[in-house]
Amino acid sequence: MVLTTIFIVVALILINAVYVGAEFAAVSVRRSRIQALADDGNPLAAWLLPLIESPAALDRYIAACQIGITLSSLVLGAYAQRTIAVWLTPFFQEVGGLQQVAAQSTSAAVVLFALTVAQVIFAELVPKSLSLQYPTQSAMYTLLPMLPSLWIYRPFIKWLNGTGLLLLRVLGSPSRTHRHIHSPDEIELLIAESRDGGLLEPDEHRRLQRALRLNLRQAKQLMVPRRKIAGIDIEAPLPEVMGIVAQSPYSRLPVYRGSMDNIIGMLHTKDLVRWRVSGQSDTTLAALVQPMATVHESVAVDKVLRELRERRSHQALVVDEFGGTSGLITLEDVLSELLGDVGDEFKNAEPDAETLEDGRIRLPGGMAVDDAAAVLHTTWETDAATVGGLLTAALGRLPSPGDKASIGGYEFEVERVSDRAVDSVLTRRLEPDPDEEDQ
Repeated sequence: MVLTTIFIVVALILINAVYVGAEFAAVSVRRSRIQALADDGNPLAAWLLPLIESPAALDRYIAACQIGITLSSLVLGAYAQRTIAVWLTPFFQEVGGLQQVAAQSTSAAVVLFALTVAQVIFAELVPKSLSLQYPTQSAMYTLLPMLPSLWIYRPFIKWLNGTGLLLLRVLGSPSRTHRHIHSPDEIELLIAESRDGGLLEPDEHRRLQRALRLNLRQAKQLMVPRRKIAGIDIEAPLPEVMGIVAQSPYSRLPVYRGSMDNIIGMLHTKDLVRWRVSGQSDTTLAALVQPMATVHESVAVDKVLRELRERRSHQALVVDEFGGTSGLITLEDVLSELLGDVGDEFKNAEPDAETLEDGRIRLPGGMAVDDAAAVLHTTWETDAATVGGLLTAALGRLPSPGDKASIGGYEFEVERVSDRAVDSVLTRRLEPDPDEEDQ
């Protein structure tokens, strides 16, 4: 009798664990993976696919899991109270010297506590962890016991789902079905798994990763800084402007009045060519200037991209908190963040990291901190946007050639400085302390 009771209790806990595992596996399994297995002829995947493809079918599947969890828990509690709790009552009467009513209450409380601990560990935490770690296998292996459950619980599922939807409508809350959705962090993890599995090339993985992190980058991190902006004074005569444009590698140049803090628009070389072809001699530069979009330097790059698309513009003026010109961001800057820097027949590509013969690595001062961290296979907690800014923050002053600083296991040495900005740095990995390494 005792063995039979223990067997039934263990079986009910396992049934509860199956329902919990099926629920978490159904909402975390990748539909593309199940589709691939079904295409390869896996029968379990073929049966499971329709259940996770349809939001309504997935709702019914989850409802069956929840009904099964509730029923198995209730049956387990009732059965244990009628058997184990009854057996323990005389024990508490004899050993504890309790009255029958007190012994019954104590026995019921002990059994309830023990069952709760057992269920939390073996019917909740363990199956949940396994299902989240191995969602594909868990979803397919729990499918066989779930199929009869779906058929048995079908009337209850329809009634319970209908009642729940009715209550949501009464409360004014929109009803939403279960869907396979992933956060950006989960998508990044899936992309990393695809790279590790050989489905993505390193360059493809890098581009997708950059696209997911586009909303974490600010305009000031990608913009051309003010000191590098090539602009035209609004008072410049058009013949002089023709000479400036001919020597410039850019097709769009900002136009300012007085100083770069007062940029009033942008000149497109195509408009200048049209003026030249038309032969009009009384036209001024002001007549050719087009308006330019303006964004704050702290705006996320994905919002900058949306602004450029809505304004049908290829560049935007980046301003600081005081309204002064901080820099200029172009559509090419955003694309370079996604695809990597490229040059054209008029403009050379930005310098990249270079490994020297002595093992050191030369990094451009204007290289983004994230790109430099990827090259060095490390991470830094910093607000700096570029390698030059990282080094400036570490030194606490404007760097000079020959200055050195240790940051995150690497030694940086300023190689060149141009216009008070770091042009290039040399870096090498610091050797670990032998004493610390032994420890």
